[in-house]
Amino acid sequence: MAKLYFNYAAMNAGKSTTLLQASFNYRERGMDTIEFTAKIDDRVGGGVIASRIGLRKDAHVFDAGTDLYEIVKEESADMSAACVFLDEAQFLSNAQVMQLARIVDELDIPVLCYGLRTDFMGDLFEGSARLLAVSDEIRELKTICKCGRKATMNLRIDENGKAVTSGETIEIGGNDRYVPLCRKHFYEAFKD
Repeated sequence: MAKLYFNYAAMNAGKSTTLLQASFNYRERGMDTIEFTAKIDDRVGGGVIASRIGLRKDAHVFDAGTDLYEIVKEESADMSAACVFLDEAQFLSNAQVMQLARIVDELDIPVLCYGLRTDFMGDLFEGSARLLAVSDEIRELKTICKCGRKATMNLRIDENGKAVTSGETIEIGGNDRYVPLCRKHFYEAFKD
């Protein structure tokens, strides 16, 4: 029986690496997979899921107008899709999360989503909130704060390494713009 999975973590926890490894495992056993990544995240080029350790795979891109269910339904008619993988799940809309649930429930294809839980202010992303509400299984991937505790927050920093405490919810960036921190150090950074 297929399930909808949400794997979440702070920045730098290896979400994309874990996704790419899991997709590779399916393909290595002769099973077809379908991958998606957010169009807005073009740091390594559009339509590519990439990890900081060098793994890469071409993927479909999604934006606010993408119907994930229809793409998977169409592609699975031509091939036997064993699993759907989606990176940058925080950028999904509520409707798109429900499309993923339909893939699981109606097409009987497992869907594994990977993304951030919260934004730079500590608030849930829309896609993440909906995934937390409707996923069959929720898993936290762990990374560590500078103090050695589990990092659960994503601090946005400016060019001087200082906390950014206002601005647009979405700003694409990597280690140059975000630091994973535990809750204590996240809120302390806002006081500085």
